[in-house]
Amino acid sequence: MPTPREAIFTALHAALSTLPATTLRGDVLPERVPTAGLLILRDGEPGEPEVTLSPLRYYYEHRAEIEAVVQGADRDAAFDTLTASIGSALAADRTLGGLCDWIEAEAPRPVELPVEGAASLKAAVITIVLHYSTADPLA
Repeated sequence: MPTPREAIFTALHAALSTLPATTLRGDVLPERVPTAGLLILRDGEPGEPEVTLSPLRYYYEHRAEIEAVVQGADRDAAFDTLTASIGSALAADRTLGGLCDWIEAEAPRPVELPVEGAASLKAAVITIVLHYSTADPLA
């Protein structure tokens, strides 16, 4: 049985996998970016939890990251469509089926990445804040 943290990331990956873009988890940027775009989910940082003692609970605001990448002649529109679809996927279930208390995205920080001999990439890191609690920091 997976830990609550792993169950949350599995559910988040599954939610992102419903989008037209290719969704990976913890992988490196491949040589080719698919036409619909690419999302790479990174586990990020759980941060320091708030702790209650009775009952013992650890409350996290875990900051995961999604690397969103598009390439092509109309990359600005493709990037806008991709980031909007991420927002819609998250808004469809803010608790990931009851696995976390709340999930929200922060605004993307886009950058242009030149590629020698090809259309440049438009990419951004989108921070996803996962609010959840566990009975054990290793669970």
